[in-house]
Amino acid sequence: MTTLNPTITRWQGIGLLATSLLGTSVFILPQVTVAMAGTGALWAWALLILAMVPITLVFAQLGRRFPSAGGPAFFVEKAFGARAGVSVGLVFLFAAPVGLPAAMMMTFEFVHGLVPLTREATLLAQFGVLAAMVTLNLRGVQMSGRLQFGLTLVILGLMLALAVSLFGIEDVAREALSGPVSLSPVLAAAGVAIWSYLGIEAMSHLSAEFKSPERDFVPAMLWATLVVGLIYVLGTAMVLLVSGDSRLAMVDLFDQVMGSGGAWVIGVLGILAGVATMNTYLNAMSRLIWSLAQQRQLPRSLGQLNAHQVPQRALLSLAVVLALSLLCAYLGELDFDVLLPWVNGLFVVIYLLCMAAGYRLLSRRYRVLALIGAGFTALLGFALGASLLYGIGSLLLVQVWVLWRRRRNRSGTLSAG
Repeated sequence: MTTLNPTITRWQGIGLLATSLLGTSVFILPQVTVAMAGTGALWAWALLILAMVPITLVFAQLGRRFPSAGGPAFFVEKAFGARAGVSVGLVFLFAAPVGLPAAMMMTFEFVHGLVPLTREATLLAQFGVLAAMVTLNLRGVQMSGRLQFGLTLVILGLMLALAVSLFGIEDVAREALSGPVSLSPVLAAAGVAIWSYLGIEAMSHLSAEFKSPERDFVPAMLWATLVVGLIYVLGTAMVLLVSGDSRLAMVDLFDQVMGSGGAWVIGVLGILAGVATMNTYLNAMSRLIWSLAQQRQLPRSLGQLNAHQVPQRALLSLAVVLALSLLCAYLGELDFDVLLPWVNGLFVVIYLLCMAAGYRLLSRRYRVLALIGAGFTALLGFALGASLLYGIGSLLLVQVWVLWRRRRNRSGTLSAG
């Protein structure tokens, strides 16, 4: 079989995207942004959501009109040619060695709150989680979509319940949510918060597996983006209202409202949401590898599908790379707050190229959105500072590789002639 299986519905798409955007960061990033910008964290999230709406609409329209497992790589190829498309596809793969360890570390923040583990036991448990995700996805993504939509509803319900309980205390809210705001910390917080929306482009890799991409893809992406933005704003406002001694402010928040049990409830949801985020990226990147293999940019053996029309060899090869990256993070004693800005810088580069593709391929009204999205993306890239160099460096390395490979192929053709 050489085509993917279209099984994803609108609601499953919302679940896949929303849980990939929420992930562990829904319980961690609000606290991180408050630590960076204080009450300005709310402005940071508002700026980020404002930036993501046009970016999401451009990605959604591109995915609706050009459904492909190649995602951003395919869009850029359609706009600027095969070489540019291959470059974006290969750049996207640079997210794996730093993105998965960061997501896994954030997930295990919740694990450690429930079960104390040594560093060695943590690494073995991480390998186990990776193996479980691979096993689940060897039979397709429809089961993941159902599970992740249910998880999205649970997280949304919990956050709304906590917000309703807390925001009845008007005097406390007014005191916590007022205060001086400085532009520099707000931009810095927004730059880190980009992590929460990494997953917008990943859904475009799955657009070809929607039952009706023309009807369902755009609403799925837009609704998921807005729901997730609401959840992050609520979470940030609540963190500003609560003080406690826990490593995770959300645990203290839950205990204050419900009395006790925060460590277990937030811990279990954080673990499930983290696994959901990694699961979506595992699916998206395996489809990208499959697509590049179909184009003969990667070994053709990676372009084969199993009986469930899943790119099994691409999935297993990616799992090996991710396991090695987890081992390197363990040996280097890296923490997620070091890795997050690197991943964000990489995706700023990819988003800018996709906004350029959207300007080239879409109608006039969406070109305006592409320009707005590009402007916001550039602003967020500026906020990242030196971390943007990982994305720029990855793009330059890929360009060198593509040029070298092209010249080698030409030399082989001339020699054969």
